[in-house]
Amino acid sequence: MTFEPPKPELPVDPQAAYHQMMDMLGQMLAPIAQAMETQAPQKDRRFQGAEWDHPLFALVRQGYATMSDHMMSLVDAVPVTDDHERAKLRFAMRTVVDAMSPANSPFTNPLALQKAVETNGASLMTGMQHMMADLQSGQLTHTDPEAFKLGENIATTPGKVVYQTPLFQLIQYTPATDKVLATPLVIFPPWINRFYILDLTPQKSFIKWCVDQGITVFVVSWKSADASMADTIWDDYIAAQMEAIDTVRDLLGVEAAHTIGYCVAGTTLAATLAVLAAKGQANKVKSATFFTAQVDFAKAGELLNFVDDAQIKMVEGMATDGYLDGRFLAATFNLLRGNDLIWSTVAKNYLMGEPYPAFDLLHWNGDVTNLPAKWHKSYLCDLYRDNLLSKPGALSALGVPIDLTKVKTPSFIQAGREDHIAPAESVWELRNQFTGDNTFLLAGSGHIAGVVNPPSAQKYQYWTNDARVGSFAEFIAGASETKGSWWPYWRGWLTDQAPETVAAKGARVPGEGKLKAIEDAPGTYVKTR
Repeated sequence: MTFEPPKPELPVDPQAAYHQMMDMLGQMLAPIAQAMETQAPQKDRRFQGAEWDHPLFALVRQGYATMSDHMMSLVDAVPVTDDHERAKLRFAMRTVVDAMSPANSPFTNPLALQKAVETNGASLMTGMQHMMADLQSGQLTHTDPEAFKLGENIATTPGKVVYQTPLFQLIQYTPATDKVLATPLVIFPPWINRFYILDLTPQKSFIKWCVDQGITVFVVSWKSADASMADTIWDDYIAAQMEAIDTVRDLLGVEAAHTIGYCVAGTTLAATLAVLAAKGQANKVKSATFFTAQVDFAKAGELLNFVDDAQIKMVEGMATDGYLDGRFLAATFNLLRGNDLIWSTVAKNYLMGEPYPAFDLLHWNGDVTNLPAKWHKSYLCDLYRDNLLSKPGALSALGVPIDLTKVKTPSFIQAGREDHIAPAESVWELRNQFTGDNTFLLAGSGHIAGVVNPPSAQKYQYWTNDARVGSFAEFIAGASETKGSWWPYWRGWLTDQAPETVAAKGARVPGEGKLKAIEDAPGTYVKTR
């Protein structure tokens, strides 16, 4: 009789064990999951993938949907008579509900569980490293931080900084055509962001496209606030816009310039036009284009949830050395699209440990700027909370009462159909303030993609309505849809305002006129953190 040692047990295959367990649970729970699926589930990007159809996770998903509906219905049951207060409650509850999604937990997200099993936990370790890095920086990372370098593969349109103040740099771009429109274009981007949202990769760059269309383009690059800007107020930004316009007029020897104001810089441009009109200098601006800009904030959307006295006091307390850290404002905007800009990052980059994508727009979104605290508080109070800009004479700048009804400058007003920061119906109110000729255009998509939509992309659409309409609803009812980018339509409108052309030489070339080149575009201010 021979002794045979016991045969060693074969090592357990974690993946096989996981799938066997899921198969068993699936068979047991399938009847319950089918019974709960009383109607076709709504499309929800958080729950895409066949893994969510497994009976266990189908139950989790369905239970979450039921709980979400119940929690949101509680808001309507609260005895609140003020519509603004109810909107704040609804926003707060929606934020909580979004945070509770099973897609945000490694224990209830089947894609994260599957990835953890397949990688023997390495995906969770990578995700933890991503999360720790974000906690250290105090900001969510959305894109590969090494993918883009200013002046190398983003913000590369050739040009020179030709003028500089403590508040802004003025960039003039090199002409790409032999002839250019005689009337130049001065672009004012929002100072809450970096200007290169309009000069992303060459394929997406609005600035490059304008240069290629034969337009002499100047862009203001605002300085990110620091302690030296503690006393900067709205008057300073209005004065800066007027200074930039005068500088361009003097450099090129022209009577007027076209202007563009994007978002808050568009709000300021409206005030600038009112000041110029009051001073008898309206002829300095040939036309004004507004990208998703508001002047009447009564319908300003979910940002109104952040402007009560308690929240404004909290913002004051977060200021350091007279300026507000741009990461605070970035977090606020992220909350407005929590599922897209917060929780999708949690699921992909934390739970699943996926590498960050190389996405120029997300890179720009994370490139925050600091804000002058004094002016930011006034902006929230005077414009959003008290809506003073829409009331003639309620606000003043540079010693001049602001009355938007005095603005007769030809205006092009662009809004985004899905804009969550400057709702289209709110942007429409510009038409009810100005008394000059204006054209309203509704673009597909939102606050960024609705503006940055190059013709080559062949994406989205836009709507126009040439009839005399008195409301946004009437505009929509009679609007005509056109597929693709609205940029060529705007180019035609701009040309109609001043069709004359000149040779692209002399002062039309950066550094060749009385203003010598200081440095290459995109300049230093855009790189200052």
